[in-house]
Amino acid sequence: MTKTSIQIRSASAALGAEVLGADLRQDDGDTFKLVHKAFLDFDGLVFMRDQVLTPQEHIKFSGHFGPLLDRGIDVSKSMLLEGFTEILILSNRRVNGAPVGLENAGHYWHSDMIFTECPPMGSLLYAVEVPPEGGDTLFCNMYRAYETLPAQLRSKVDRLQASHTFAGGADGYEKGGKRADITEEQKARQRRLVNHPIVRTHPETGRKALYVNRAFTKSIIGMDEGEGKALLELLFVHSTKDEFIYRHKWRRNDLLVWDNRCLMHCATAYDPKYTRHMLRTTVAGDRPY
Repeated sequence: MTKTSIQIRSASAALGAEVLGADLRQDDGDTFKLVHKAFLDFDGLVFMRDQVLTPQEHIKFSGHFGPLLDRGIDVSKSMLLEGFTEILILSNRRVNGAPVGLENAGHYWHSDMIFTECPPMGSLLYAVEVPPEGGDTLFCNMYRAYETLPAQLRSKVDRLQASHTFAGGADGYEKGGKRADITEEQKARQRRLVNHPIVRTHPETGRKALYVNRAFTKSIIGMDEGEGKALLELLFVHSTKDEFIYRHKWRRNDLLVWDNRCLMHCATAYDPKYTRHMLRTTVAGDRPY
């Protein structure tokens, strides 16, 4: 594999790029440098088609982006690939009536684990089996959402912080939802309120991005409840305008990398008679500033 055999193609006007000609099994440093440059240049999303990867190869390539999270900290071990605590299973497969992974997760706009002190840098999602239609993932460019706010509003939100929590969120673990089998310690961690800037600065690009989402952002620090909710609603609606969104139509053996620091994402529905089975690694991140 040579540098000249790899090409980068824009995926949409909003964000994202496809990396063509890369074989991630080769795992050479030059390939990662090109992938990482495209990742930053195209606003935090790249994907590679036709990658036949073992779990070890998935983990090894993911590790180039940074240390990987042990997902046993925040989800049931039954949701992890056996023998690989770095790999979370997103799947509607069942064995003896029991789910083998998280089913229908993330059907709402969110930034992963924003309710933690140091949310993940990003994730690498690998498509093992996909339905013939549906099951797409939407990604929203939060750089552009911030940059297109009126100047006066940008100045205002630059100075504000918001509180975030998983508790009461869309997954509903406390009401017998699909995450009800996590431990009490895990539930206590997810009930905590964590504060982050409404606008975060990307540590690699230096650009600013909106950093709030409808799923987990609950209030604005130091602002009247009504006023804060109105401002958050304005930001939620603005940030999910069509011109900021890329829709990824999955193919089997896609590997997609997204940047949790400047993107939101949302899963879309599909006919449950089809199987959708995905494997995800998560790269550790820093505290937003």
